[in-house]
Amino acid sequence: MSDEGSAARHGARDELQELRDRVATLEAERTRPPKHRMKSLLAAVLIILGCVLAPLSVVSAWAADEVGDTDRYVATVAPLASDPDVQDAVANRVTDALMTRLDLSALLSDAAPEERPRLEKALGKLGDSLEGAVRSFVHDKARAIAASDAFETIWTEANRKIHASVNKALTGSGGGAVRLENDTVTLDLGPVVELVKQRLVDEGMQVAGRIPEIHTDFTLVRSDDIGKVKTYVRLLQILGNWLPVLAVLLVAGGVLLSQRRRRALVTGALAVAVTTGMLGIGLRIFRVVYLDALPAGVSPEAAGAVYDTMTHLLQTMVRMVVALGVVVALAAWLTGPGRRAGLVRGLWTSGIGAVRSTADRAGLRTGPVGPFVRRYRTWIVWALVVVALVVYLLWSYPTGWVVVGLALALLLALAVVEFLGAGGAATSDEEAPSESVAPPV
Repeated sequence: MSDEGSAARHGARDELQELRDRVATLEAERTRPPKHRMKSLLAAVLIILGCVLAPLSVVSAWAADEVGDTDRYVATVAPLASDPDVQDAVANRVTDALMTRLDLSALLSDAAPEERPRLEKALGKLGDSLEGAVRSFVHDKARAIAASDAFETIWTEANRKIHASVNKALTGSGGGAVRLENDTVTLDLGPVVELVKQRLVDEGMQVAGRIPEIHTDFTLVRSDDIGKVKTYVRLLQILGNWLPVLAVLLVAGGVLLSQRRRRALVTGALAVAVTTGMLGIGLRIFRVVYLDALPAGVSPEAAGAVYDTMTHLLQTMVRMVVALGVVVALAAWLTGPGRRAGLVRGLWTSGIGAVRSTADRAGLRTGPVGPFVRRYRTWIVWALVVVALVVYLLWSYPTGWVVVGLALALLLALAVVEFLGAGGAATSDEEAPSESVAPPV
């Protein structure tokens, strides 16, 4: 009974001491010199600016990669050639262009003289159904061309050759196969029309061979505000990868100026993740608005496929930044002095220690590796963190899963270090084993 009373008194004293510490902290903050308050205000401003620039830096990096890197651009748009919605839209556009130039009455000239009177009589009875039959025939050939390997080759090679024109289109100047006219970015389908014409001639429709050269457009992007957007894209392209560096430096500067750096790092990392995540949500909302605003002549399905393909890298970068922000925030929190963080670290150490004890009882020994790890544990942990950071920086286009995978791999490596360094006493020629370093994730 006395033990329970003693424990209660100790618990009350601990709570009272904690309240006193909090009051002392609040008093210290209230009486903080103006210089410290100015540093805290500047730190908050820097972190806020970095968080605001975070989504813009993602967009600038995307603009620089999509417009400035030919291989990346070609790799992005190449899958569109095999998209069924895009193929249907291309086939419809080519069919409309050919039907406006195709002289149906000239079909009689291909018939034998003795069959011409009967064909004229039949055509007169068929009326509009002849045009429907011919349109269906032309569309089938156009759809077959759009689904062929030849179209994929033309699409890929054309996009590689016109990459400079895409850059000009996004910045509002230039011509070529990609043009910006009336707030619309279009792609010339003239080469596809020529393939369909040749296929029609091969199928017996000789009149198609007399159709002059046709240039018809396929809409890639259409927006009433594209005149404004192209200016922003040009600006972001110029900023390129410098804007992400600036955003990181601003957040890092705010953290270094803060009185409570660990808390500032956790807050800044989570704020970056939230603001960048809002960009991802905005892209989804803008997709719906964009497709609803399309004119009647543009296929919503094909436009949706183009939008999804062009923004795929941007969405991937958004998820990567969100994952990175969460991982950094967790690492900063887990390595902090907080009670809950200490509890998690204690569970981590206890669990690995229990596994090590079981292994020792089973006769498994680490030999000279154990003392070595215990002596240089801190250096080994930081070396593993540096390796994980270098791998992330050298990864060409890391995704959110890459960030999570690297964090889990680092966590596994730290668990192995903890396992090898757990248990055993340091020998006389060893340094005292350093305190266990918590996993930074």
